[in-house]
Amino acid sequence: MPSNPPVKPTFNAEDIGQIAVGAFALSVPIAFSEEAWRLSASLPTLNLVLVVFLSLAFITIFAYQSVFQGNIVKRRRAFLLRVVAAYLLTLLVVGIVLLALNKLPLMTEPILALKRIILIAMPASMGAIIVDSFDKE
Repeated sequence: MPSNPPVKPTFNAEDIGQIAVGAFALSVPIAFSEEAWRLSASLPTLNLVLVVFLSLAFITIFAYQSVFQGNIVKRRRAFLLRVVAAYLLTLLVVGIVLLALNKLPLMTEPILALKRIILIAMPASMGAIIVDSFDKE
């Protein structure tokens, strides 16, 4: 039986860049949308929690199938790091985009700011993990 080539267990600057570019690519069009701004203002907390859960679920499934090709037995830590890093970096990128658009009221309405970040991060996190998968583990 042929052996698999060694797998790089690292998470490096290239990975961070890929995740940031993917998150940026999908966050920008949505961050410019007044509909997203309004929806985030009216979204109940339970729905916001569901958005976070769905975001994490889908990037986890995609990372498992595409980035790690279903093989995480010896790479659980790297797998979890990849998913958490992709989501956290996405939140950061979305926050920066909203800040640049003057649509992140952190000081005056922090709850609204967080809601906007989380809502826009849902599609942006998929963009992040998809671009990250271009350079498979």
